[in-house]
Amino acid sequence: VQLQASGGGLVQAGGSLRLSCAASGRTSDILALAWFRQAPGRDREIVAAIKWTNINTTNYSNSVKGRFTISRDNAKNTVYLQMSSLKPEDTAVYYCAVDRVPRIYFAKLSSSYAYWGQGTQVTVSS
Repeated sequence: VQLQASGGGLVQAGGSLRLSCAASGRTSDILALAWFRQAPGRDREIVAAIKWTNINTTNYSNSVKGRFTISRDNAKNTVYLQMSSLKPEDTAVYYCAVDRVPRIYFAKLSSSYAYWGQGTQVTVSS
């Protein structure tokens, strides 16, 4: 599976951005796709996740709940992360990642994800 992340940029606090993660290759291996982020000096943390076949099953970290929305375009094999009401603390490199292990819930550790996109920088100015 190959993942291509895009959509990052510089935005003022309170603004919005939409990240995209396009999947290609053996997409039949994908059971869930998640967005992680990593700020300088901090661990990589999960932000949001979506089941690949049941797109109504999603999960969000408490820090972004109510502000970020994850969705999928089935025809394009692309997952989006719509980010609104952005805060300076949202500044990080954002990565999309694929889980190919069947789970009832979502894995939260980055080590559980088998495939990764290259990352896209999001910078929120105050």
